Amino acid sequence: MTVTSLTPYTDAMNADNNDRINRVRERLELALEPETLEITDDSHKHAGHPGARTGMSHFSVLIRAECFRDCPPLQRHRVVFEALGDMMRTDIHALRIDAAPPEPQTRAGRDQS
Repeated sequence: MTVTSLTPYTDAMNADNNDRINRVRERLELALEPETLEITDDSHKHAGHPGARTGMSHFSVLIRAECFRDCPPLQRHRVVFEALGDMMRTDIHALRIDAAPPEPQTRAGRDQS
């Protein structure tokens, strides 16, 4: 599994967001067993935004998990929201989700199917 947490800036307030990123990662890993998971803190892009004033954060998640195979895009988002649970009400103001099944394994540029 590939796991990446990207935080584009660091300061005293970022400690809360680092904790949030860790909790997001833990919940998504436990519920969805992703092959790839990248979490980006986008809060700095929303400074002054009304949602940012509440202390809640903005994140982007790129996730590749087998559970998304044969699952329509809207359902993929619902699965992510369900895995995050109460964090969507208490910690996350906005979440950009790129959810899909993993790419098929290839050898020499050809599918192995």
